[in-house]
Amino acid sequence: MFGECHAHVLMDGINYREAVNRHKEKPEETAVRSCLAAYRKAGVTFVRDGGDNCGVSLLAKKMAPEYGIDYRTPVFAIHKEGHYGSIVGKSFSNMKEYHKLVLEAAEKGADFIKIMTTGLLDFNDHGKVTGTPLDREEVKEMVHIAHEEGFAVMSHTNGVYGVQAALEAGVDSLEHGNYMDEECLSMLADSHTIWVPTLVTVRNLNGCGRYEDRILAPIIKSAEENLCLAFEKKAQAALGSDAGAYMVPHGQGILDEYEAFREILGSGSSVKDWISQGETGIRERFRHPRS
Repeated sequence: MFGECHAHVLMDGINYREAVNRHKEKPEETAVRSCLAAYRKAGVTFVRDGGDNCGVSLLAKKMAPEYGIDYRTPVFAIHKEGHYGSIVGKSFSNMKEYHKLVLEAAEKGADFIKIMTTGLLDFNDHGKVTGTPLDREEVKEMVHIAHEEGFAVMSHTNGVYGVQAALEAGVDSLEHGNYMDEECLSMLADSHTIWVPTLVTVRNLNGCGRYEDRILAPIIKSAEENLCLAFEKKAQAALGSDAGAYMVPHGQGILDEYEAFREILGSGSSVKDWISQGETGIRERFRHPRS
């Protein structure tokens, strides 16, 4: 089975608040072991976490070898004060503070740096992203600082402006990337950035009642069209389900993501090879600089 290139062991796919409270005092080993066991059962031997502010992914990394899993983590994600990202990380208000957070992550054993440059999909306004994206010059400096410290950069990013800014800055992986246009996909194809589209974060909501299916349908269609274009343009992509998000269970999430890729692109060897190449890039780049 392919690896899981975007997960959050902090979350349980059922109730975010309850999951966070479970780890509030200290990471709960039983919950972490349950996640790792789910990956082992699914045949997953590589997991790249998106970070958290409770130390849960660090505990998962420590215990993962017991389950035959290579676990990578940024420790925590980094977001700008007043912008989206507090649920999985720490904030900065200027570049000096940002650099300190990069060094803190390094000291705690981060394998890479994760940054948050935009908000989420706005389910009430199709095509829109919540909040204000970070300025492209700011994103460029954030990526530069992380690279200078020897780290690859994982970037939570949505929307045309956000994606273009992230690609221009040279992020190593683009997470989600919803609402890209064809120009973005051409830029992606011309870059070294690996796209992790996390399709099932929306696809798995179909029929669950949280949102009307008519609201989800155009989002799903847009993502399918973009995946086809990315494949056609020979951009790099890898499987990641955002496991732990609502309706995306650990272990099963990546199986669902792989099935979504095959449903959209077909099950031929060229698709499998494309996914494999993207994952190889993730495995090679997103490792601790001294490992």
